[in-house]
Amino acid sequence: MALIRVDFASEALELDTSMTVVLPQDGVEPPPLLYLLHGLTDDDTAWTRFTSIERYATERGLAVVMPQVHRSFYADEAYGMKFWTFLSDELPRLVHRFFKVSDQPRRTYVAGLSMGGYGAFKWALREPHRFAAAASLSGALDLAYLQEHDDRPHIRALMDRVFAGRKAGGTDDDLLHLVRRARVDQLPPLMLRCGTEDYLAEINQRFAGVCAEAGVTLDSAFTPGDHDWAYWDREIQQVLDFFTNPRGPVRPGSAPARPPAPRP
Repeated sequence: MALIRVDFASEALELDTSMTVVLPQDGVEPPPLLYLLHGLTDDDTAWTRFTSIERYATERGLAVVMPQVHRSFYADEAYGMKFWTFLSDELPRLVHRFFKVSDQPRRTYVAGLSMGGYGAFKWALREPHRFAAAASLSGALDLAYLQEHDDRPHIRALMDRVFAGRKAGGTDDDLLHLVRRARVDQLPPLMLRCGTEDYLAEINQRFAGVCAEAGVTLDSAFTPGDHDWAYWDREIQQVLDFFTNPRGPVRPGSAPARPPAPRP
């Protein structure tokens, strides 16, 4: 495998930015592609610094693109930069211009942790035709709830910069809203993992419940673990197996996930 840090100019962001890329060196055909998104306090190097993603990708012959989006919630900010436009429009064009990787939706995936889990599901729900499957680890999946009820000063400042008073609820930034109005037969398979000790466990349970109500196929599991890299390093291996299993991930039309039992 090759590990590459790419510094480049973004027209959408109107600044120079970076992505970290893992590329297979073997094989004739372009490898399948995973967009792997970081969390609120991380950058594009976090996955390679704190997990063995390079080794896991090598074992599966998978190319991994990890973009840098700062503290953006993968949104076009009201007072800031257009990170949604960067992610969904500019980044894929640049990736295929720079690298020989698959451009087929059936061999393209997206996943992320925490804020990146939110970003991965937002991308898959808003543009389901792009992906074969999507996964969230410990995702901040109910942005409307966080906007209304998370009073930590840094979260309040973040919400003010990104949304400038606009309510996320009921918009395309609200994952629960996207699930409820989704055309179920057009969605890629979704996978959710969250630790039972994670402070976002209740939000993840709520998302799983909304998927069950809407008939959206979701492979969900809540296992012992916290909001930390030990959990994510373990679970990303399950995500990659879900994506690259020769039989393919569970396809839409199978039984929807039941909402998990409440925590004791």
